[in-house]
Amino acid sequence: MAVKTADARLEERWRDILSVHARTMCEIDRVLHPHGLGASDFEVLDLLAAESPAHGDQCRVQNLVGRVHLSQSALSRLIGRLEKEGLVERSVCAEDRRGVWVALTSKGRDLHAEVLPLQRAVLERMLAERAG
Repeated sequence: MAVKTADARLEERWRDILSVHARTMCEIDRVLHPHGLGASDFEVLDLLAAESPAHGDQCRVQNLVGRVHLSQSALSRLIGRLEKEGLVERSVCAEDRRGVWVALTSKGRDLHAEVLPLQRAVLERMLAERAG
């Protein structure tokens, strides 16, 4: 059997990371679907809960870009969908009219709190499989 090159090992590690990510995202989608959420929806709610822990706190949409695995336009569409569902609310930044603020609504905070244990259980299970 041929000895693996450093490039082949690196490529194998990268593909393993991608595989774990894809399986984990699919499993999160599966467990959150009955609650009307997907993995990306949850990720935005989770970041907003962390960035704006108190009711009424706001986060600039720009602060979410790069922290979620979505393009800026896809993130804007997702936030628009979450707003239509009453989970977040958007407002224009008074200091910079190009900026947009987003905040969790009470309904969004409640739903996040309800599904957080489901998402964390998937992470524990999927990442434990990876470590084991």
